Amino acid sequence: MNVRIENSRSRSIHRSPSVLKGAGSNCDPTFTQAGIGRVQLNIACSMLSKLQLMRLSILILCAAISISFAAQPEVVPTPTIPAAAAEAGKDVVHQLNNAFAKVFETVAPSVVIIEVSKKNDGSESSPFDDLFFQGPPDENNQQRNPNGSRPIQSEGSGFIVRPDGYIFTNFHVVEGADKIEVKLRDGRDFPARVVGTDEKTDIAVIKIDAKDLPIVQLGNSDVVRVGQFAFAIGAPFKLDYTFTYGVVSGKGRNKLLASNGYSISDYLQTDASINPGNSGGPLCDIDGKVVGMNTLINGMNRGLGFAIPINMAKEIGVELIAGHKIVRPWLGIRIETLGDDPSIRDLFKGADKGVLVRTIEADAPAYKSDLRPFDVITQVDGTSVDTDSQLQHEILKKKIGQNVELTIWRKGQTIKVPVKTGELPNEIARTSNEQIQPGQPKQEDAGKFGLQVQELTKEVAERLHLSVQQGVIVTDVADNSLAAQQDIQREDIITEVDGKPVTNVQSFREALTKADPKRGVLLYLDRKGSKTFAVLKAGTS
Repeated sequence: MNVRIENSRSRSIHRSPSVLKGAGSNCDPTFTQAGIGRVQLNIACSMLSKLQLMRLSILILCAAISISFAAQPEVVPTPTIPAAAAEAGKDVVHQLNNAFAKVFETVAPSVVIIEVSKKNDGSESSPFDDLFFQGPPDENNQQRNPNGSRPIQSEGSGFIVRPDGYIFTNFHVVEGADKIEVKLRDGRDFPARVVGTDEKTDIAVIKIDAKDLPIVQLGNSDVVRVGQFAFAIGAPFKLDYTFTYGVVSGKGRNKLLASNGYSISDYLQTDASINPGNSGGPLCDIDGKVVGMNTLINGMNRGLGFAIPINMAKEIGVELIAGHKIVRPWLGIRIETLGDDPSIRDLFKGADKGVLVRTIEADAPAYKSDLRPFDVITQVDGTSVDTDSQLQHEILKKKIGQNVELTIWRKGQTIKVPVKTGELPNEIARTSNEQIQPGQPKQEDAGKFGLQVQELTKEVAERLHLSVQQGVIVTDVADNSLAAQQDIQREDIITEVDGKPVTNVQSFREALTKADPKRGVLLYLDRKGSKTFAVLKAGTS
């Protein structure tokens, strides 16, 4: 055992001679005084030396760990995107940034600011003003003041399409203008004159006396895709040459601004910021080509802007520059897509798709044909039409005076009705609501429908200049009644009830008695020469 201990001490001393030497010299006298033998002393000193060694080892280990942590560099998270890919992404962003800036640099020189001065006559504002391009009145947006005499100042935009000074803009920008000033990007100002306008599409052409002007490049609006970039340039709130971007968020938007029920443009929709003052400015694609003319906004800051497709603007603009009058064919009918009014859909069992004839205008081409209200048009010259917009587009393709064959669904039967197109008038006559004084003939009260009628006499027909000589005339419509809800008006002539002719009050009463209000009672009406219908259905109030 002593040999083993001594050997152990020798190994320990060999490893740490300086430390264990001091420990051994302190052990001998201490343990000798206590009467401890040599062997015990050797054992005790050996054990003490081992404890000293363990403490030293721990201290050395801690120091080593400390040095290790101090020397270790800061840990940097490993990037999720490789550096090469990140740099490539930056390159793409820079390319996109340059492409956006290039659009502005390319198009802006051809964009003009149009300042218009109008007399303040206190007249009613344009529907364009009320619905689309009127912001809150401020120093930049002076609205009409009926009590003031100062001229009305307004501002819009436009773009140059010919080097000799022809400019496209909106009709409502220059409507009623007494003075037009055009500012170019290079700072020059020119007076301008109106070359021609087309109110129904809100397109106008103006001209300045200048040469060698920069012109825009016109694109093809037919190939525009929803989702592609769109850029607008104009002067919103007198902030000239403001450049905004977004995407084309929709196509074929119609019925946004119908003129007497007649809507022509299928607008492009964009979320590019468009505000008052952008009217008439260009909507461009990423190549700097003009694909639309900014025209409408639906409220402020809603991200809903609309532009006239440039193909339509170009077609009409060329005609206006040539000095031609813009004429369009029409049939003279008011229509709606079958199914738009679900309350009467059950009356068309057997007709899946088509366009419902609501009204036939007085003296219109369709009035002279066998077409009737409540007919469903399914084809135009063999081309199927499922919506009112499709029907209108098919008719617009025709020439004035051209014969058109309409395929009609009428009460379960399919028939052909020829119609010769006419010229769309500037204004479509509105029916008057002049009140009549009931004559001597007795009135009939159709109380459950809210109608009062009397027989149509020859004297009444002549006094009201009516073209029909047979039926009953509506003398009163109760408020909030079924008849009022269906827009039946005083002086309407009821000529049929559910397909049965009405000759007098007696026949009208008998037809109503046999009718089924739950299914719907179909009335054929003559309204100041126009033919229309109404369906009185119980449970719709």
